[in-house]
Amino acid sequence: MTDQTVTPLPPRPFKVKLGIVMLCHNQLPTAARMARVWADGGAMVAIHIDAKAPSDAVRTLQTDLASHEQIVFSRRHPCEWGTFSLVRATQDAAALLLDRFEDVTHVMVVSGSCLPLRPVADLVAFLSLHPHRDFIESVTAEDVGWTVGGLNEERFTLRFPFAYRRHRKLFDRYVDFQRRWKLRRAIPDGIVPHLGSQWWCLTRVTLRAILSDPDRPALDRYFNRVWIPDESYFQTLARKHSTRIESRSLTLAKFDGQGKPYIFYNDHRQILEESRSFVARKIWPDATGLYTYFPRPVQGEPSSAEPQPERLDRIISQAVARRKLGRPGLYMQSRFPRKDQENGKTSAGYAVMQGFSDIFPGFESWLAQRVDAEVHGHVMAQYGVEYADRSQIGPGGLSDSAALRDLDPRGFLANMIRISHRPQIMQYSPRDQQSLNWFMGTDPNAQIFVITGAWAVPLLHSGMPFDDIRRVAAILQRTELEQIDVLNSVWLKARTRIWDLADFSARPADVLRSVLRQLGGDPETATALPDMRELAGMGRFLQRLRNAGLRPQLMGDFPISEPVPIPPKESLAS
Repeated sequence: MTDQTVTPLPPRPFKVKLGIVMLCHNQLPTAARMARVWADGGAMVAIHIDAKAPSDAVRTLQTDLASHEQIVFSRRHPCEWGTFSLVRATQDAAALLLDRFEDVTHVMVVSGSCLPLRPVADLVAFLSLHPHRDFIESVTAEDVGWTVGGLNEERFTLRFPFAYRRHRKLFDRYVDFQRRWKLRRAIPDGIVPHLGSQWWCLTRVTLRAILSDPDRPALDRYFNRVWIPDESYFQTLARKHSTRIESRSLTLAKFDGQGKPYIFYNDHRQILEESRSFVARKIWPDATGLYTYFPRPVQGEPSSAEPQPERLDRIISQAVARRKLGRPGLYMQSRFPRKDQENGKTSAGYAVMQGFSDIFPGFESWLAQRVDAEVHGHVMAQYGVEYADRSQIGPGGLSDSAALRDLDPRGFLANMIRISHRPQIMQYSPRDQQSLNWFMGTDPNAQIFVITGAWAVPLLHSGMPFDDIRRVAAILQRTELEQIDVLNSVWLKARTRIWDLADFSARPADVLRSVLRQLGGDPETATALPDMRELAGMGRFLQRLRNAGLRPQLMGDFPISEPVPIPPKESLAS
């Protein structure tokens, strides 16, 4: 005998026959068009139409599709989100598909708003490489991680007889009732609850095993009171009947932070094509550009290339994060920030100069010539907003009206900073509106420079009756003390520099040089000081306030230039 080498024959390719279960409830003309796409691609199609759909539209759809022998219609059920009706509709359509078309090897569930992106032949070629694999997202309830609103495990241990959308109050009250009284129901033996997308693709063997399970009546009764069972029925039972599960969906379906599906529009065409996904859900009904462009025609041999939705996943993840957090410093009605939970109080750095304009009447224009920034006056002044150059309209068309500003002071400040490409610098004073002290003090973008007690300089030169001066000084000092408490708080996040009036007056050039350095200007330009109000007589002025019963606390130590007269002993005795 001679040894003969036997060359093994290459494995015969598995012949896949695709079946489609299409669930429709509205936009039936679009659904009819998609059914023709599937049928023309060689798939068998079983359509379930919601019993609540308009009769005229249903008859039109059935008439339009009557010439397609590979399209059948299953028994209609009134469907409602979150209830077992969607599972019942899927069961009936799938059973009809398997019974009517014995050569169907794989069944895929889609909706009337699902759009094939690649030729149906590509999907068939892909399934031919994995003929015995079930593509169904199936994750244990405790590990799911993506559900919105809770009820991961509880959807399997509580009862949900009320529709979430139609009877929300009853739904919530009954859930609370069961929690309060610790009412629980047992999970049937032999199953472990799993969750996942309702858009799956199962082999005929697995799907037939699920539909003909001897325990199906009991399982159906159990899942009839599970919340959103279309995301758990097949996902759970597939684990019981299949050993070749690949836990993913072949349908591109993305959800936002509230658990609502993203809708794809015409301008998503490029990223949808780059995803190389087989099917996308959910498409805007009027996205004629997408419906015209997809599915792409077959070019040569069908491609079994894997979907590559990573870039789209990344873009959508960024969009979800942006929607949850928002842009720094941008407040909007749909995501109004909760206290101390904003994604940045403001969008860019800004500076607050307190007391400088009290000492230097021309400080605003002097500073504007030395830093690359918009230098405003007192934007929080009680009578109105002092924009740079005293314009009535500020950055972004903001009004100088104090009434409009005070409707939402922090929104005003954040908008003024966000709308401009240049840093914003504003003057501030205890005379101004004070509602933003904590906001600015806890804002990491803020630089706050304070000369405490500088408010006394204009009072020194005011010429008002001293009784009025004393009353105003008491108010301003009390206001500034409250502000300094904020700036000394452990919650402070702003960068602050604080000088008292006496310290500043002893070395104004050094202080201004330090300020310019921190604002990005040239410190050497501080040698040319702006015109400064006269501080002679400040010691005597502060002593008069003390004599009037008000103890100055924020100005520092000023010498009394003239001795305070001492009354005669006789008057003291009297």
